[in-house]
Amino acid sequence: MKRAIAGVVPAESNEVAVMTIWPSIAVFSLGRFLGKLCDLRWPDVYILRLGNLLALLSIPLALPLYFCRILPSIGRRYTLTNRRVVIQTAITAIVFDAVDLDGFDSIEIDALPGQAWFDAGDLSFRRDGREVFRLGGVSWPEAFRQTCLKSHRAYVAVKHAVQQPSQSKSA
Repeated sequence: MKRAIAGVVPAESNEVAVMTIWPSIAVFSLGRFLGKLCDLRWPDVYILRLGNLLALLSIPLALPLYFCRILPSIGRRYTLTNRRVVIQTAITAIVFDAVDLDGFDSIEIDALPGQAWFDAGDLSFRRDGREVFRLGGVSWPEAFRQTCLKSHRAYVAVKHAVQQPSQSKSA
């Protein structure tokens, strides 16, 4: 797969991946439930916590969830390209849903109960305060949010700069 390098591939010629991430198991409701259990801090004595014991005991439940993320019918991956943010099927990379980089103006992180233990959260893409797109269970959501916002700003600025000269010529 081609990778985007700033200034090498114009958005008009090819769509290339900038970054691809896989959702955490916190995308599943059972994963969030396990996250709530593992986050129990009683008794809070160094590493001696009920949550740590439950984390060890939950491995047989967590492993199937981990591998469900790549199953062709269930699994998804999130790809930021030089044109849009895309939800794709895990293995075959068939586009499931997408939003153009100029289709939103802000991104909020919604951490559902149980996602904090996995350092995960849902990214809510918003336009004029209304949600237009959502990525569930994103691992390290702030890093992906910042990358999406930088790509959004660059895409919108270039699109505006390209449209500006054509508008001044017609005037």
